[in-house]
Amino acid sequence: MNGGSPPAPNSAGIVPGIGRRLASMLYEALLLFAVAFLATWLFQFAAGTVQIEGWRLRLLQAFLLAVFAAYFLWCWLRGGQTLAMKTWRVRLVTGGQARVPPRTALLRFVYAVALVPTLVGIAWALVDRDRQFLHDRLAGSRLILVT
Repeated sequence: MNGGSPPAPNSAGIVPGIGRRLASMLYEALLLFAVAFLATWLFQFAAGTVQIEGWRLRLLQAFLLAVFAAYFLWCWLRGGQTLAMKTWRVRLVTGGQARVPPRTALLRFVYAVALVPTLVGIAWALVDRDRQFLHDRLAGSRLILVT
């Protein structure tokens, strides 16, 4: 899953393979689809219309981004894992701290939103010395395997 080389050890644990991290991201995408479906339904109910266009569409997009941020930040700040990360035994950590600081979690979310859709942040893991995603490198966080 990680190109045949053994996982790189680090001060916080063993880096999970790229296959495990991508599987976790795919599972996360399925969960986010369900969250977005429910949030959109609630938004439409509150807006009093099914047709969302113009400024309401921009408001819906901002609302969904806020819902996603709340989901990720709540999970990362509580225990470093979303449901998908728990399933695939991956945890978000920062160097020398028991819990991920709010600033680091927020930075990771912002960088991930900007980089993951371009695939640049994921491809970065292929050349990174610790095989971390670019959004983790920039935020000062890392993913480790939970054994």
